[in-house]
Amino acid sequence: MDFDDTEDEAAWRDQVRRFVQARRDELGHRGRRGDEPVEVHRARQRVLHEGGLVGVTWPVEYGGRGGTPMQQAVVEAELARADVPGPINLIGIGMCGPTVMVHGSAEQKDRYLRRLLTADDLWCQLFSEPASGSDLAALRTRAVREADGSWRITGQKVWTTLAHVADYGIVLTRTDPDVPKHRGLTMFVIDMKAPGVTVRPLRQMNGDAEFNEVFFDDVAVPDAERLGEPGEGWKVALTTLMSERLSLGGGGGEIGIGLNRLTAHVAQRIGELSPERQALVRARFGRAYVEALGVRYTGYRQLSLVSKGQFPGPEASAGKLAGTRVAKDLADLAVRLLGPEALYDLADSDGTSWPALMASLPGMGIAGGTNEVLRNIIGERVLGLPPEPRSDKDVPFRQSMEGVR
Repeated sequence: MDFDDTEDEAAWRDQVRRFVQARRDELGHRGRRGDEPVEVHRARQRVLHEGGLVGVTWPVEYGGRGGTPMQQAVVEAELARADVPGPINLIGIGMCGPTVMVHGSAEQKDRYLRRLLTADDLWCQLFSEPASGSDLAALRTRAVREADGSWRITGQKVWTTLAHVADYGIVLTRTDPDVPKHRGLTMFVIDMKAPGVTVRPLRQMNGDAEFNEVFFDDVAVPDAERLGEPGEGWKVALTTLMSERLSLGGGGGEIGIGLNRLTAHVAQRIGELSPERQALVRARFGRAYVEALGVRYTGYRQLSLVSKGQFPGPEASAGKLAGTRVAKDLADLAVRLLGPEALYDLADSDGTSWPALMASLPGMGIAGGTNEVLRNIIGERVLGLPPEPRSDKDVPFRQSMEGVR
């Protein structure tokens, strides 16, 4: 593990830090209460893009910087250090855009990618369904080809982040139910404002409604919006999923509240406790702090590989799995320190609502692959354990569904 920046990385870090300081008032702060209008988020992303801090690893011809994954990691670290929110279009930048780059036509790349980076268009990812979450290949949303070559999509997706404000999305559909489930899928770009698309926000227990259920009622999609060949949607989806898990898998960053904010919170509150409770809090804080450092330094190991031009292995799954657990432990300690105040959801002086943060974190156990899926990845690909039995892997999808109708 290398804790030091190279000369080039140090110069880039200084450039990023100076830009953030110069545009501080326009960039805002993390942790503030209240919902900012979506146009405020779009404007913030445009400022970041002006500084070359959005799409750092994207090719220059698509509006990116043509930089390295390490440069992207430096940007994320410096935004966190300055308490600056990241781009609103993270799903588009980290998942949808890379999928279009690999599998899209030249016309699709020209039409979508630059506008995605500047937040002129917001994107969402339409994968999960009520009956197929972790088993993504069991999805039932259908795309039927018309005589003129276009497609009609009917079905439902759920847990779709930002669908209520998205302009476009990538949607995985079933186009052939008579082959095994992984082979009959096709991916499309879909206009979220098209006739027949209905978005219903889902209110979460933290009070937000950034997840949605989306209904497709005979939605017309031109064949030009297909990503990849018909029936090869699983290969296209793997591009998306790999990008998603890498973006959520650590790299020295933190999920949730972060150690610095928790440390300040503990320091502010511990003096109000009895000596006995102070001892208990110190012991628990110490354990949580050490575990959080373990996650952080595991992420640094990934960054060391990236800095040397290597690609991380399954550490991304392990980092995301451990990071989610540690984030919940840190938030739980913060809420317990509030005592009865937690019932009133009071915000700290920096605008942080600890109960709202605590209520947000269970969702991180689903995003980017459930904890159970990530454990399977680690078990099979790291520990060499036998894979789970999959009785429906080689049978036609229509046949595998007969027993659940």
